[in-house]
Amino acid sequence: MIKFTIITLFPEAVEPYLKTSMMWKATEKGLAEFELVNLRDFGLGPHKSVDDTPYGGGDGMLLRCEPVFAAIESVKARDSEAKVILPTPVGEIWNQEKARELPEGHYIILCPHYEGYDERILSIVDYKISLGKYVLTGGELPALIIIDSVVRLIPGVLGGEKSTEIESFSDGDNLEYPQYTRPEDFRGMKVPEVLLSGNHGEIAKWREEHSGRA
Repeated sequence: MIKFTIITLFPEAVEPYLKTSMMWKATEKGLAEFELVNLRDFGLGPHKSVDDTPYGGGDGMLLRCEPVFAAIESVKARDSEAKVILPTPVGEIWNQEKARELPEGHYIILCPHYEGYDERILSIVDYKISLGKYVLTGGELPALIIIDSVVRLIPGVLGGEKSTEIESFSDGDNLEYPQYTRPEDFRGMKVPEVLLSGNHGEIAKWREEHSGRA
């Protein structure tokens, strides 16, 4: 069983995806659990502020320590074993291997916003994860990508026993072979004859020859 608690300023942006398709299926089967925590509930003052200007000057706003620590500690008060994930440019690049190796348990994903976060927040982070050399406006999309890449690997979520064994990146940098479905001929583009032959040995050979490396 794996559980993800997402701490975000925009739970309404995250919730629909978690109630759709394979994420919904994983929940219904009891294979995964999702929880949303609104960071604004831990904001300071009458306006529930969660950010402030950076010391030393500069553009943008930073997430403050107080609301972030309070939100994470509220979750850990219920489960002290929960681990904290932070999507951040300084993290390790996420890949299929890391998704496959993430152990079962409870993970709190903090979705940063604005220009960034107070550096002291890193003191309570267990996993710093980067999705690549680009910047997004918030951590909601990275959180969903991390969750989806992990949950879809749980046996029973996708259905077929070998669904995740033959796809791209299931073995290092492999790329899955081309696949086709009906019709056999679409606007002059035909399905390779070998795939229509019923010869499983030749089909396996063709697929191996047409698999690649990233």
